[in-house]
Amino acid sequence: MNNLLSLISLCFCLNVANLSYAESPPRISDRGDMISATQSQPELSARTIIEKAYQAAGGHQFRHPKTLFLSGYNIIGHKDGSETLWDQYAMWREFAPDKPDAHVASGKVRIEAWTLDKNALFLAFDGVNTYNQHGLMNGVDANTMWANNFGFSAIRYALDEGWQQERQPDDLVDGLLAYIVKLTDPSGGSTLFGFRQSDFAIVYVGFNTAKGWHERRYSHFFQKPGETWVQAGRVRLFYNGIKANEAIWTDYEVGVSFDASLFEPSGPPSKPLW
Repeated sequence: MNNLLSLISLCFCLNVANLSYAESPPRISDRGDMISATQSQPELSARTIIEKAYQAAGGHQFRHPKTLFLSGYNIIGHKDGSETLWDQYAMWREFAPDKPDAHVASGKVRIEAWTLDKNALFLAFDGVNTYNQHGLMNGVDANTMWANNFGFSAIRYALDEGWQQERQPDDLVDGLLAYIVKLTDPSGGSTLFGFRQSDFAIVYVGFNTAKGWHERRYSHFFQKPGETWVQAGRVRLFYNGIKANEAIWTDYEVGVSFDASLFEPSGPPSKPLW
């Protein structure tokens, strides 16, 4: 019996060893087999990658949308791992013709969030002033808040005069190969973008904020029939590596006209505006 137990123990140890050391570190000559370890298609410039991303996202309409409306819901994460659901969530955007600083509020924006018909978040920016549920916000507080959140729209201005584009080492975004490009805006600020290598979809953005390093990961892309616009249906937002929330967009409208009063509210909404 003792011999049998010893044999079983030996077999178990051998199996564990085989599992632990099934893969050995790759040799230098095999480095090309590690995906994203070496640069794919080094002949592609950062500018070319961005141009292809424009085409993949909707062409001229994506780069110059003028306005954008998004609606869906938002899952807010808390430090203990629990969540709060904003079951109605929407954003209206009116884009500025240029953007000298990627992380400063520009154009116009309105954001509403609701939980069981109770307003959970309300923000509006008219191009100069920011409003919340209490009215006009202090300018310093508003600027800090927007700087923690503004960044994705930088890609639309990436090839404008005064902007710089620089390709970075490739990486994996959600396990998929991605080209990484650093944009430097005219003010000197930088923003990282990731583009899925298989189709040039924009799947990542990262930049520094007062709250720390901010990242967004984009997935679940969808289109409406007959339209070129490609919308990310899921946007996961992180600060210092910890997920803060997931915005789930289920509908969009591009290029529609918005009334100026949308961004210059006289008070918080009493019900969702969509």
